[in-house]
Amino acid sequence: MNGRYILQVMLQGTQRMGWQVIFIFSWVSFCSPLPILNERDSLIEQENARRLGGNLVLGRSEEDANQKLMQLKEKEVAKAMQTGLFPPSMHFFKAKGLIDQSAVFSILKKMPKGGALHLHDYAILSVDWLVYNASYLPHCYISFCPSWTVQFKFSSPHPPMDVPPDCSEWVLLQTYRKNLNNVTQFDKSLLRNLTLVTDTPEVTYPSQAFIWRRFEKVFIAASGLISYAPVFKAYFYQALQEFYEDNVQYIELRAILPPVYELDGSTHNKSWSVAAYKDVARQFVKDHPDFVGAKIIYTAHRNQTVSQIKKAVHTALSLRAEFPDTVAGFDLHCLYHSDWEGTPVDKNVLDALLLNTSRIGHGFALAKHPAAMNLSLKMDIPIEVCPVSNQVLMLVSDLRNHPAAFLMSEGHRIVVASDDPSIFGAKGVSYDFYEMFMGIGGMSADLRTLKQLALNSLNYNTLLPEERNKALQIWQKKWEQFVAEVSDIIPELVGEMVEPSLSPCY
Repeated sequence: MNGRYILQVMLQGTQRMGWQVIFIFSWVSFCSPLPILNERDSLIEQENARRLGGNLVLGRSEEDANQKLMQLKEKEVAKAMQTGLFPPSMHFFKAKGLIDQSAVFSILKKMPKGGALHLHDYAILSVDWLVYNASYLPHCYISFCPSWTVQFKFSSPHPPMDVPPDCSEWVLLQTYRKNLNNVTQFDKSLLRNLTLVTDTPEVTYPSQAFIWRRFEKVFIAASGLISYAPVFKAYFYQALQEFYEDNVQYIELRAILPPVYELDGSTHNKSWSVAAYKDVARQFVKDHPDFVGAKIIYTAHRNQTVSQIKKAVHTALSLRAEFPDTVAGFDLHCLYHSDWEGTPVDKNVLDALLLNTSRIGHGFALAKHPAAMNLSLKMDIPIEVCPVSNQVLMLVSDLRNHPAAFLMSEGHRIVVASDDPSIFGAKGVSYDFYEMFMGIGGMSADLRTLKQLALNSLNYNTLLPEERNKALQIWQKKWEQFVAEVSDIIPELVGEMVEPSLSPCY
């Protein structure tokens, strides 16, 4: 018999009897047209067109690469359904090992990502370099503080004069290591002082307020090393190297520009720091011609007084006038991100739009403000989304529920960034691309999504037109090479994966 049943399920409940399921069957002939199915297909097409990257037209080689990439993605999702281990739904500290083993992640690491536009100056390079290089330099002192934290300071010819409150006297680190039975174990403990990484994040960080306090202590510990002038320059160069190796072509760095000091305790002003950033970036581009460069966004905290903020704005204007090719803008940064609707922090996004912002940092609360959300779309304002940061700092536990999923479906101009990768035990921006591609974007995210995210980062930055054209040319060449490589290596990766049974639910 030609026909089909459409099953409608209605749930009814009573206080005493609970839920009942009532099945209603209706008959539809296969011989008659099915307008509802045509309308359904039309709705799907409309949604896909609105989605981020939905209007991109892929070339033949890109379509081939996309088909293979999606096949790989579907296999990984199917395996996750089978094992119950899906990295975007897990805390990053527990998921990182799984992500490192992911075939999709191995592809994303090779992808040219364009620019990383939301990064903070003292948290962009893996802390291994700070421990195994910076802390081994001569004249490095350490002070042990409460709650198993430490502080560092370089000084000569005498130990630092200022002892941190409630901390031990300064001890020369070189001497301290000589008296240890297990230097390796000690260095590992220093690594733990410079990140939030833990095997038990739910226990270690019982509240958002708690993890933010720990976050600040990590920054303070790292700043003692990074703010030493020779380390300051080497740190930035090594950070550029790490992002370059992660296939990033350009960065914009949010910098508070704290005083950088010398061995004798003398300090440099903000102009010295910007000049150092400029010189290091210029040298890096000289050493790596396919890297576009770096710009600085001078940053101040929003929780300061009005007079302090006015002073910060004047400082930004002064630095911009002195370094027009390096200082790209000013960011009034919120110290804490918020998921509490209606609070002053939550309404930062409204202030940003009214002040004609160039980009919205995080934009975590944007989806809760329909008028602001529509205005940002109308104004073509990009949203800097930092998935790993948002999860680690306890704004969202399962990244499939990140508000950016809705923004992506509406076609908002999103750029992916890593915020403070070193503090989260990450590198570059590939982990955030993985979370965006596999979790936030869901199964609708494909090569178009990835391409659009990269293009957004190159079109919505502070590069001058000629700089942007150069960046796009460099990226396009790398993208074509990436597409060709993906088409070659994915079939082998797919063949290595065990074929799981795919559940009908995602």
